[in-house]
Amino acid sequence: MPKVQSVHVENVVASVTIDQKIDLEKIARAALNVEYDPEQFPGLVYRLEKPKTATLIFSSGKMVCTGGKSEKEVHKAVNLIIKDLRDAGIIDTNSEPIIQIQNIVASASLGSDLNLELAAYTLPNVMYEPEQFPGLIYRMKNPKVVLLLFTTGKLVVTGAKKEEEIYAAVNNVLNTLTELGITRI
Repeated sequence: MPKVQSVHVENVVASVTIDQKIDLEKIARAALNVEYDPEQFPGLVYRLEKPKTATLIFSSGKMVCTGGKSEKEVHKAVNLIIKDLRDAGIIDTNSEPIIQIQNIVASASLGSDLNLELAAYTLPNVMYEPEQFPGLIYRMKNPKVVLLLFTTGKLVVTGAKKEEEIYAAVNNVLNTLTELGITRI
C-alpha cells in the first residue's frame, strides 16, 4: 500500500485584529522593512526575515499575515510586529491581537502515480479538464479542503484552517485513491 512520502506547509494566511487604529505614517517613518505608498494601496506591508513573512497592516487595526510555514510561525510574526509597534509607541493597547487562520496551503507527495481519468469518473465533487489544467480538482467534504491532484502523485491542499486538516486530507485522499485502484505503484 502506498504511503505519503512528504507533506510541506507552504503558506499560512491569517487575519489579525487589534483594538485600536494604527498610524501607518508613523510605522513608515519608524520601521526599516516596510513598504508604504498610500496612493497605490491603502495598507502598509511589514516584512520580517525571521520568520519570513509579509504582513499587510491597515489603519483600522486589521492585518493580514502571509508567508508563514506554520500556525506557530504566524503567531510569532504577529507578536513580533505588535511588540515592535508597542516599543515604537505606535500602539498602546495591552490586549492580545485576535489571530484567525484563514487558509493553509500545503504540498504533498503520495509516492505513487495517479490515474486521473479514473479518479474523474470515480470520485465525487471533482473537476478534470486536462486541456485546461493538468490536474484534477477534488473538493473534499471532510475535512473541507480543495486538493489539486496530479498524475505524478503530487498534490496541493488548500482551504484548511488547521494544520491537522492538511494531514487528515492527505491521508484520506491516499486511502480513498488506493481503495478505488486509482494509484499506480
